[in-house]
Amino acid sequence: MYIGIDLGTSGVKVVLVDGAQHVLASETVALKVSRPHEGWSEQNPDDWLAATLAAIDALTKAYPSEVSQVTGIGLSGQQHGAVLLDGDGKVLRPCILWNDTRAEAECEIFEHRFPESRAVTGNIAMPGFTAPKLIWVAEHEKDIFAKTRLVLLPKAWLRFAMTGEAIEDMSDASGTLWLDVGQRRWSEEALSATGLSLSHMPELREGSEAAGVLKPDLVQRWGMRKAPVFAGSAGDNAAGAVGLGATKPGDAFLSLGTSGVVWVTTDSYRGGARDAIHAFCHAVPGVWHQMGVTLSAAASLAWWSRVTGMKEAELLAELPESPEAPSPVLFAPYLSGERTPHNDGAVRGGFALLSQDTTRAQMTQAVLEGVAFSFRDALEGLRASGSEVTEAAVIGGGSRSALWVAILASVLGIPLHRLANGETGGAFGAARLARLAVTGEDVETVCLSPERAETTTPNEALRHAYEAAYAGYRTLYPGLATVRTVLAKKENA
Repeated sequence: MYIGIDLGTSGVKVVLVDGAQHVLASETVALKVSRPHEGWSEQNPDDWLAATLAAIDALTKAYPSEVSQVTGIGLSGQQHGAVLLDGDGKVLRPCILWNDTRAEAECEIFEHRFPESRAVTGNIAMPGFTAPKLIWVAEHEKDIFAKTRLVLLPKAWLRFAMTGEAIEDMSDASGTLWLDVGQRRWSEEALSATGLSLSHMPELREGSEAAGVLKPDLVQRWGMRKAPVFAGSAGDNAAGAVGLGATKPGDAFLSLGTSGVVWVTTDSYRGGARDAIHAFCHAVPGVWHQMGVTLSAAASLAWWSRVTGMKEAELLAELPESPEAPSPVLFAPYLSGERTPHNDGAVRGGFALLSQDTTRAQMTQAVLEGVAFSFRDALEGLRASGSEVTEAAVIGGGSRSALWVAILASVLGIPLHRLANGETGGAFGAARLARLAVTGEDVETVCLSPERAETTTPNEALRHAYEAAYAGYRTLYPGLATVRTVLAKKENA
């Protein structure tokens, strides 16, 4: 038996998985985010531990015999957050989360201090990453920075609380801007640019390696026969990839969730940070991955639903079952800024080409297509960075819409596979890593791909029509960015 723990921003999800890789049970406990100032996003790490203990308590109550047989625990975590500990291991301040934007100016400072950062870390410095957050703390909370002796990411802190070990895996460490991603080791130059040293960092392990054991009091609390081994584990996207079996070079998937991800597993480090493409270590040894991110994917349809006062299903019901032609309306889904390829948190989205004859259905279709075009931007960025994607699985809540998947296939020009069980998530991937850490099995033996439920191929006629629409979409960003800049200047005048 294995436990997978997914420490998300909105909640902690824990799954209990048996030896046949069946999810026997799942428990989720909600979390709250504190936003004390504009652009700030924080959580209290103690709340993560309390939620995790409550979730496993519930599983133990319902499945006492099965929980007693657990031999491995894996972690999946929200990435990039900064938990600062003093010399006694006590938390010095609330964790600064991945979606906190206060450290925008510090990104420029980091890259100025470490000019080789993009080549070494594989990423452009962005406020969400960990290193700029520490520069902000050093400038604005000097006393706290001076007391800091250890910096942990969220899931690494949860491991620390449950095992007493300060250990991080390669995939999560890749999102700090402190990792030499190609060499899979901490970069002393990157740490120095942040005012830190190797002594501030946890030990590094591969995600499938053993990395600590559960504390005796928790073993007793849950009636376990012996102390389960913790896996090195993974950041949330890498854990999701493990759950999908995307562990071999060339494996690719699209995540059509609140935000959107285009992922491809690679056989080597492909860095350089072109077009805001991320290059990270994978959670299993010897492989890496590249990833393009769009910030408002299914979130765009959810926004349109709120604006219209209609349920998403009602909006989609006004559209044909399969696309007949591109909408005459264009939509830029930059509701929260955009990551790939623009790395612009300030730009905002909008509709274009509206007329007196525009219908709600045309605008709904434009929203779906605008998100598809943003995925196309990510796909083109991956290609420019050396990764060719010829087919991909598609997961996430948006993948339940056959129409949206058909639009995506024609816009991207590749077959897309909907999966029979594509909603496994990071917790299931974490449980797989736990099994690998305990048994030492081959990754290929454990990390199998879910069965395909349906394959959608591009409509060739629509593909050509979408090429023209995509060219029009590409002209929206420069204009929207200019408008934002002009308005900002007027606001500050």
